[in-house]
Amino acid sequence: MSQISILFNPIDFDKCPSNDLFDDIVHFSASWTYRAALELLSTYSRFIPNYKCDTQNYLAAVIGGPNSKVCLHMANILSNYKIPQLIYGPVPMRNIKTEVAFYNQMFPNIDHQYEGILKLLLHFRWLWTGVVIVNDENGERFLQSVVPKFILRGICFDFIGRFPSISYTNGITDLVADGLKTFNVAMRSTANVLIIHGEIDSMTLLRMSPDISEYEDIPIKATGKVWVMTIQMDFTSLPFQRDQDIDFLHGSLSFTIHSKEVLGFKEFVQMRNPILEKEDGFMRLYWEKAFQCHFVDPEEDMQDGDICTGEEKLEALPGSIFETSMTGHSYSIYNAVYAVAHAMNAMHSSKFKRRVNEGRLKLWNQQMWKLNHFVKSISFNNSGGGKVSFNRNGELESGFDIINWVTFPNQSFRRVKVGKIDPMAPQEEAFSISEEVIVWPRRFNQAQPLSLCNANCPLGYQKTKKEGKPFCCYDCITCPEGKISNQTDMDECFQCPPDHYPTVEKDSCVPKDIHFLSYGEPLGISLACFALSLSFLTALVLWIFIRHRDTPIVKANNRNLSYTLLISLLLSFLCALLFIGRPEKVTCLLRQTAFGIIFSMAVSCVLAKTVIVVLAFMVTKPGSSMRKWVGKQQATSIVLSCSLIQAAICTVWLANSPPFPALDNHSMSKEIVLECNEGSVTLFYCVLGFMGLLAIVSFSVAFLARKLPDSFNEAKFITFSMLVFCSVWLSFVPTYLSTKGKYIVAVEIFSILASSAGLLGCIFSPKCYIIVMKPELNSKEQLRRRNQ
Repeated sequence: MSQISILFNPIDFDKCPSNDLFDDIVHFSASWTYRAALELLSTYSRFIPNYKCDTQNYLAAVIGGPNSKVCLHMANILSNYKIPQLIYGPVPMRNIKTEVAFYNQMFPNIDHQYEGILKLLLHFRWLWTGVVIVNDENGERFLQSVVPKFILRGICFDFIGRFPSISYTNGITDLVADGLKTFNVAMRSTANVLIIHGEIDSMTLLRMSPDISEYEDIPIKATGKVWVMTIQMDFTSLPFQRDQDIDFLHGSLSFTIHSKEVLGFKEFVQMRNPILEKEDGFMRLYWEKAFQCHFVDPEEDMQDGDICTGEEKLEALPGSIFETSMTGHSYSIYNAVYAVAHAMNAMHSSKFKRRVNEGRLKLWNQQMWKLNHFVKSISFNNSGGGKVSFNRNGELESGFDIINWVTFPNQSFRRVKVGKIDPMAPQEEAFSISEEVIVWPRRFNQAQPLSLCNANCPLGYQKTKKEGKPFCCYDCITCPEGKISNQTDMDECFQCPPDHYPTVEKDSCVPKDIHFLSYGEPLGISLACFALSLSFLTALVLWIFIRHRDTPIVKANNRNLSYTLLISLLLSFLCALLFIGRPEKVTCLLRQTAFGIIFSMAVSCVLAKTVIVVLAFMVTKPGSSMRKWVGKQQATSIVLSCSLIQAAICTVWLANSPPFPALDNHSMSKEIVLECNEGSVTLFYCVLGFMGLLAIVSFSVAFLARKLPDSFNEAKFITFSMLVFCSVWLSFVPTYLSTKGKYIVAVEIFSILASSAGLLGCIFSPKCYIIVMKPELNSKEQLRRRNQ
């Protein structure tokens, strides 16, 4: 018959026959696997390697683990004989293809576990961690290949500690001292989450450390860490550790092979009886260690202590001594046995089946190497409903479970499945975790632990690097002006959209209100009333002049020019109303063009008045040749030519780049200004420049004619009016350029009203005073008398 052998590290089952501490420790040495492997190649109960005289028991396959070194040493021997090996622990990296060819892993691709750990850390935002590795080849490989990937994803490490690797060469004192040193570093770390990458025997050292460290100066609160343990680790202990506290495991998270409950497993375990199973010497030894008793040995006369009856109940033992539930490693062994059985059945039914006399297998032991092919290709469902199959690399197609450890005062514990890693699921479903069922270490009072180098930067702040510290450590500075951060720990604040502005706290953007100079606000109402009042006053002056049109003072200096000037001023005051209210397409087109043409007409009227005064004085001189230039046509030509030039400029402006309604998002920080965009800024300033040119010429001519006799001209009044006019518009330019928002419009309206009012008051108020208040002076005799 064929047999399946299982190689394992004895300490994995929490029992060692020796009472000496060092003897217990050395059972972790995987090199014992060499002897076990050679015994499999010997006749039963005889250690003669490579010699077998037993024709009944042929070795079909070997199941080994859980320590990676067990797998390594097992492969060194068994691969030479092409014996299929099913490994239920992590497989060490091997470059020898002949050995790898006979691996079949009851273990998924280990990279999926590391990706799961990374996703776990990122899910809970545990960016500041520590890592403890076993000081061996596997630990260094983890350090070199996995840790850099974590760093690239934003995880940084406060420390990287090393647990000593157990071997014959290190004594127990050095072993404990080195382990305690690493444990103290871990406990003093500011990281609340620590990753442990070890082997199954690392748990024994981890259990020693809290008890020994009680004599060290470690704050009690520091012991409440969240341990994140890899699948390579599992709960195991030495006999003398049965009474040691396991509270340090409370709230820890670990990874294990995805498993399902196998029907009848607990009942099978509870039925174990060392009395009835005398051939299983291992069971008797374990029973004595677990129940602290001994079986009666007929060869010894006196035996002290409790006697084992075999009736003791395994389920009565705390979980730290014996677990009745199936662990991940047990599940892997269970599946491995059935995998070999299914493979052998497939092989029996294949073309490789060779039968001879009476149905016996011929040369079966020479054909068993072919079993490896069938192991790799089998696929079946176990009794728990789980599917068992291998990929082309000989790895189990399965995932991992995330386990939460919950401990109790009686040294028992419970493993609670809180999440899973399913590499075969869609990417968004490959990682899942149930936060609400996780039990955290007691010092966190069931609040999710934080593991950061420093407190999160609040809203309205951004991170800035701390010199000499890892990238996870940073300071927080407030966002620059105009920027916000609406999440914690933002690397850089960002600008609000153009139509929003930051709040005072700089943690959110608020929509800007749309503003324009409206009739509904005090400033708009005031300017509108001012414009209407001046318009009414101008109309009143025009009415007075028309009513007294035949009087000398009205007829003096061309009354038609006076009428035209008054009408221009009236339109200028009314033009200011176009600047108030919501900007529309029509109003934007009319605002500046109407203002430019009307003002040009008004200033040209003033210029024409001044020129006529000068010409009239020159005509009175004897022998003057200027008489032909004096007349109504000269005044009309001046007004029309200047107005037409300005109209031509405005026409070009409207034809090429006319003004249009626009939203100004940038001038004001907290509001959007609805304005008229001037279109072509160049042509806009051409309009203003032409008006300025007319004003300067008018002022210059009036200034030169200011000392002419009063009866012939109003040059002094014109000079003063143009001085007011030019002063207003010279002040307008810097004010206009430095003002923002709707107040730009208010500045222009005020300049229009002020300059127009200056012309109205300085030129027409003296005449109106004489016409209304001193009518007796409004005669030719009085004018001649005043001139003499």
